[in-house]
Amino acid sequence: MRISTLSVGDELICGQITDTNAGTIAEAFLNQGLRLQRHMSVGDSEPDIIEALLELGRNSDVVIVTGGLGPTADDLTARAAARATGRRLVLNDHAKAHVRDMSGRLASLIVCPLNDKQAMIPSKTTLIPNPTGTACGFYLMNNGCFMFFLPGVPTEMVRMLHESVLPYLVERATPKHVIRTEHLNVFGPCEAEVDEMLSGLAQPGQGLYLGICVTFPWMRITLRAEADSDDKAAALLAPAVLFAQERLQEYVFSIGKITVDETVAALFIQQGMTLALAESCTGGMIAQRITSISGSSRYFLEGAVTYSNAAKTRQLGVDATLLVEKAAVSGEAASAMAKGVRQAAGSDLGLAVTGIAGPDGGTIDKPVGTVFISLAAPDGCWTKRFLFSGSRDEIRTITAWTALDWLRRYLVRRAAA
Repeated sequence: MRISTLSVGDELICGQITDTNAGTIAEAFLNQGLRLQRHMSVGDSEPDIIEALLELGRNSDVVIVTGGLGPTADDLTARAAARATGRRLVLNDHAKAHVRDMSGRLASLIVCPLNDKQAMIPSKTTLIPNPTGTACGFYLMNNGCFMFFLPGVPTEMVRMLHESVLPYLVERATPKHVIRTEHLNVFGPCEAEVDEMLSGLAQPGQGLYLGICVTFPWMRITLRAEADSDDKAAALLAPAVLFAQERLQEYVFSIGKITVDETVAALFIQQGMTLALAESCTGGMIAQRITSISGSSRYFLEGAVTYSNAAKTRQLGVDATLLVEKAAVSGEAASAMAKGVRQAAGSDLGLAVTGIAGPDGGTIDKPVGTVFISLAAPDGCWTKRFLFSGSRDEIRTITAWTALDWLRRYLVRRAAA
């Protein structure tokens, strides 16, 4: 079954919002053993929508369209669909009743007649119920191609997709095809290194595929197995996942949709350890990530953003002479910060970062991107110098990620000891 998607809206092609619908639809279909072959985006232009529908319709068995079903003048999808398929645009009584009913519910019984525009849909179509919004979807058959039209509002689209569209198509899909995927989340090596480490893993001829997606500063490894049964797909996927884990080893911070923040939180809670932070160049970014996870109060005691030398001395007990002689951005300062915050908080671990995020402040000896990270623990204190590149935000981001990864690696080694 050849499936394509079309997203409609000026806000998409002008970069005002990110099109999440396309990815959501692709993933939902993939989980049902159906893979998309093409995606297009067009603005709120009736000729462009018509042209896209005709092009996709010629080369697809199914087209899923999102967006442009609202009540305003720039919502042109229904009219474009009618013209592209040679149908009349008519007022659908069932759609009108739904619009009136939902408008009343959503606007505290104040019904706006202008919303009735959403009930103007092509003739000879079947409505798709919208349990949460005013605009019904609809589908039609044109020259052997099923065309489904859904609202662009993600929450409405997702529910209609799963409750109406997917069941309809899965029932008609022949022969049955099973696609199973697993994601390994990796931090540390570059894309080329990962590709080399996983060389030979993919076996397209056998139905096993490998994908590497870089999302700064981490990457997601996707393993996909395709077969005609669950058992065969699982038999392909399971050993491939083990192979990838063995090759990537400590670079894998989670499997599936678990974030690095969630991974670190689980390790702290499992081991009953506590943490305190001393941040300079990251300005609280690490603490923000840690506290974004529910339950972090069980292990995170406190964090100090000690930007100035005076704050490092006052809050962390860092010797003022050390800061003058070695500088605030130095291994000695980072180590003193980590030990100082650990002692002040009474935590098991103390982690500190100090660096030059730029765009100015760098020197020949310590260029922009120079960062020191230090981890003080009951069994020692480790400090390392890094040289990151990129914008100020990118340097701060990768510093926070590296610091979290240090915590993860320490806790993993401790659990294995």
